[in-house]
Amino acid sequence: MTVFISHLTIDCHDAYALSTWWRQTLGFRDIPGDPNEPGHEECMIEHPESGQRLLFIEVPDEELPAKRIHLDVRPLERSRDDEVEWLIGRGAGFVADRRGIHGTGSGWVTLADPEGNQFCVLRSNSESGSGN
Repeated sequence: MTVFISHLTIDCHDAYALSTWWRQTLGFRDIPGDPNEPGHEECMIEHPESGQRLLFIEVPDEELPAKRIHLDVRPLERSRDDEVEWLIGRGAGFVADRRGIHGTGSGWVTLADPEGNQFCVLRSNSESGSGN
């Protein structure tokens, strides 16, 4: 049983401006049906052929943290909550619980690998109703 990388997340001060810059630089596009706009605190872009995604998230810190990039993963065979338990059992450290942050069924859990690198566990595609 494994997880897959849903997208790479990049902390920033202006999600729209940075996502626009990378979108143009990499030849990516906004997610169909979910265009990025000025003022959005979270902006996701994707490669039109591979579906590879980058998510830019605004953080309120005056200085951005040293670890500005982290993986977001989705379970392939379990629920998010079961995956979190499994990962902790394998030695991941608990960092923060953001389940329900945007309402029932939303959110994520932030964990750290054995060397302290943080990553977020999202809901599985079947839980989110998404093919992505």
